[in-house]
This record gives sequence, C-alpha cells and structure tokens, in this order.
Amino acid sequence: MDPALWLAFVAAAATMLVIPGPTILLVLGQSLGGGRRSTLPLVAGVAAGDFVAMSLSLAGLGALLAASATAFTVLKWCGAAYLVWLGLRMWRAPVEGAPPPLPPRRAGWQAFVVTATNPKGIAFFVAFVPQFLDASRPFLPQAAILVATFVTLGASNALAYALLAGRLSGAIQRPGPRRVLNRAGGSLLIGAGLATALLGRRPA
Repeated sequence: MDPALWLAFVAAAATMLVIPGPTILLVLGQSLGGGRRSTLPLVAGVAAGDFVAMSLSLAGLGALLAASATAFTVLKWCGAAYLVWLGLRMWRAPVEGAPPPLPPRRAGWQAFVVTATNPKGIAFFVAFVPQFLDASRPFLPQAAILVATFVTLGASNALAYALLAGRLSGAIQRPGPRRVLNRAGGSLLIGAGLATALLGRRPA
C-alpha cells in the first residue's frame, strides 16, 4: 500500500475518531461508574466492534444496507433502542457510595454491540474507506491494512477516554456530582439513540 495514502487514512481516521460518538459516550459513562476495572473490556469491545463493522462493510454488508430499506431499518432501530436503554440505566444508576464495578463481560459486550451495530458508522465506512484504496493494487492486502489501522486507532482512542474517565471517577465521590454526571451521560446516550432512530437512509 502506498505510504502516503496510508498516512492520509491515518490522519482522516484519527480526526474522525477523536470526536465523541455513541461508543465514546458509552465508554465515558461506564468508566465513570466502573473505574479502571472496566477499561480493558470496554476497549476490547470497541476494537471487536470496529473490526466487525469495518470488515463486513468492506465485504459488502454496507452495500446491502444501502440498497435494502428493511435491513437498514432493522439495524437502525435495534441500535437506537439499545442506546436509549443504556442511557436510561445510566440516568437511574445509584449515586450513594461507590458504584459496583461493571462486570467485564457485560462491559465488553455493550461496547461491542454499540460499536458494531451503529448504522452511521457502517455508512461512514462504505463512503470513507474506498477513497484510500488503490484500484491498481490487490484489494485484500489493502483492506487488511486499513482494517488493522482503524481498529488500532479506535482502541487507542477508547483507551484514552476510558483512562480519563477513570481518573475522574476516583475524584468524584459525592452523590451530587455523580448524579449530575450520570444524568448528563445518560441524556447524551438517549439523545444519540434518538438521533440514530431519526437517521435517514441515503438513496442507493
């Protein structure tokens, strides 16, 4: 793969990833509640979700979703409902005392589902990745490099946000500030779910 093309992909992907979306909102909220114990499962879930979403997009799932209104609608509403459910749970999370650590499997699974089923992310991969593929070179090696690069960048970005939230979690012990954070994060997740539900399908 052309190094200049790869560096352009790294710069574009890093710029896109640093802007918080539903996945990062989930990572922040759960890291505040679960502390550092939930960091690695969350990062692993994000990495797995990015790998699945990007790989399936390159394999043709993105084209299917772009062409099938039914497939797009099902995925959209499943993702939206899950985000709203997570937001409601965070809104109602207990604020007295330290919250119980998030079970590792649940943390990783939630991060995976939110990342892998985000239709906006899949649509982004379909529109974004082909710009960095050289039609004169074999497809599979280029696709493997781009997937590995994006997964690494996505996991690193999630890790940075999770560690930051973990530090804040240790500093915030009073019920008042914790309640504000829970409700702010829950509201953002619910808003992200509603925005996903209202996401329109682009014409094929």
